[in-house]
Amino acid sequence: MKKVSLLDCTLRDGGYVNDWKFGHSHLISIFERLIDSNVDIIEIGFLDKRRPFDIDRSIMPDTKCADKIYEKLERKKTMLVGMIDYGTCSIENLQPCENSCLDGIRVIFKKHLMNQAMEFCRKVKALGYKVFSQLVSITSYNDEELMELINLVNEVKPYCVSIVDTYGLLYPEDVLHYYEILDNNVEKDIRIGFHAHNNFQLGYANSLAFIDKKTNHDIVVDGTLYGMGKSAGNAPIELIAMRLNNKFNKNYNISPMLEAIEESIMEFYSKSPWGYKMLFYICAKNRCHPNYFTYYESKRNLSISKIDHIMSKIEPEEKKLLYDNKVADELYKSFIEGEYSDYKDRLKFVKEIARKRLLILGPGKNIQIQKDKVNSFIEEYAPYIIAINYIPDGFKIDCVFVTNGKRYHDMTLKLKNSSNIKFLATTNVECRNGSFDFVINRAPLLEDKESIIDNSFLMLLKFFKSIDIDELYCAGFDGYSDKEDNYCNPTMEYFFVKQKASHLNFHMKNAIADFRKTMNIKFITYSAYDEVEDINGASI
Repeated sequence: MKKVSLLDCTLRDGGYVNDWKFGHSHLISIFERLIDSNVDIIEIGFLDKRRPFDIDRSIMPDTKCADKIYEKLERKKTMLVGMIDYGTCSIENLQPCENSCLDGIRVIFKKHLMNQAMEFCRKVKALGYKVFSQLVSITSYNDEELMELINLVNEVKPYCVSIVDTYGLLYPEDVLHYYEILDNNVEKDIRIGFHAHNNFQLGYANSLAFIDKKTNHDIVVDGTLYGMGKSAGNAPIELIAMRLNNKFNKNYNISPMLEAIEESIMEFYSKSPWGYKMLFYICAKNRCHPNYFTYYESKRNLSISKIDHIMSKIEPEEKKLLYDNKVADELYKSFIEGEYSDYKDRLKFVKEIARKRLLILGPGKNIQIQKDKVNSFIEEYAPYIIAINYIPDGFKIDCVFVTNGKRYHDMTLKLKNSSNIKFLATTNVECRNGSFDFVINRAPLLEDKESIIDNSFLMLLKFFKSIDIDELYCAGFDGYSDKEDNYCNPTMEYFFVKQKASHLNFHMKNAIADFRKTMNIKFITYSAYDEVEDINGASI
C-alpha cells in the first residue's frame, strides 16, 4: 500500500505574503508547532543567493544560514527541506547534506528549463540531499512534453517529482490526468507529489483527489497553515491532516497546527489577507499570469468584466502564463482604440446639451436645505440637469454622471421609476440590461497626484473642459466636514472623507479656481469652494 507523507510549506510559500519576514520568534514558534503536529516534512524556506541572511526571514543565501536558525532545534523524525527556484542559488551555496540541518532540496523550474534544471537536481543529489523535482505550472505541459520530463526524471532518480498547480487552474479530473501519466511512467521508487493553489477554491478538493487515487507510488501532499500562500493561497494543511487521520489512520496532531494559526498566522492574515479573490479568479479563468490583471487594473480605465474580456484575447497560448508586457500593452491599446473609443459618445453628448444651460447637482446637504433657490433657478432657466452619482429627491433630472459601480448599484430602485434619465458613465462602470447613453474614458479624468484620484466632481469638470464647456451652474457642493455628515443621504458617506476633510477642501478650492480660468463656474447653493485659501486658511 502507498505511503502518504504530509509536507508543510508555510515558511516558504507563506513568505510571499510578508516577503518572508515572519520574525525570528514566529519562525521558531511555527517550526516547533509543526514538529509537535507530527507532519512528515517541513519546508523551512527559500535558498536564494540574491538575498542576504536575515534571522527574521525564511529566505537565505545558502544552507549554512539555514543551520543558524534551525540546527539546534528539536526536530524528532521530521524531514527538513529547503527550496531553490532554479537559477537563483548555485551549487556552491550548498554544503554537503551530512554537514547541513537540511535533509532535502526542492527545485522548482519552468518547462523550458527542464533539461538544465534536472541536471542541477542531479548535482544536488550528489551532495547527499533528497531531491524533489517540482514541475512549475503543470498546465503548461502537454502529454508529450510531460513524457519528455519523465524520461529525465527516471534518469536522475530524484526522491520525488511533484505536480505544481502554480496558478490554481486544475480541476480534480485534471489532477488525476497528470497523476495517471506520472503514475504509469515514473519509476516506482520515485515518489509523486502534489502542490495546490486555490484560485478556483479547489486546492483542498484537488488534494483529496490526489490522496484518494489508488497507486503503487508513495506520495507527498503539500499544504500550509490556514492556506497561507501566494495569491489565492494553498490547500490548508490542517484540513488535509484531518482527512489523512480519518481515512489513512494517520496520527497528525491538529491542535498544534491550530495553535500556530492563532499565535502566528492570523497576525499576517490580518495585515495582508490571502484567499479566494476576484483577481486570482479572473487570472485562473483565462489561464493567464496575474501580472496581466495587475497591468490592466493599473490603467484605471476598465471594469472588471472588461479586464476579463481583454485577458480572454491574450495570445499566443505560450504568452498566457509567461507574462509579456509588450503583448499586454498592444492588446490594451487595440481595445481602447477600437471597442473603447469615446469619440462618438463625446459628440453625442455635445449634441445632447447644445445651447442649454448646465446645472450640476451634487449630494451635499444644501441641495435640500436651499431647495427653493435651486427650484427658482430651474424655473427661470430650464437648464439641462446632471446629477453626480445619485438621483436626488424632489428634482427632475436629465442625466446622471456615474463613475462608481457601487453608486450605480445604489440607484437601482429609483431607476425603475425614472426611465427617462440618461447616463453619462465612465468606462469602469458596467450597465445593466443594455448600454449607457454616453460612455467616456475614465483614465484621462483621474488625478494621479492625489490620494483620492477619482473625485467625481473634478472628473466631470475635466470632461467639460475637454469638450469646451464655458459656463456651468452648481448646487449641492457644500465642501467637506470632519464633524458633520457630508451628504444629503448619510448612507453615501465614506469614512475616509472626514479624515481628509481639510485637505480635500483646500484642494477642491484651488482646483476649481484653476478650472475658472476657462470656465464660468457659479454655485447656486452655499459652497466652501467659492473662494480660494492659502494652505493656512487665509483668503487669497
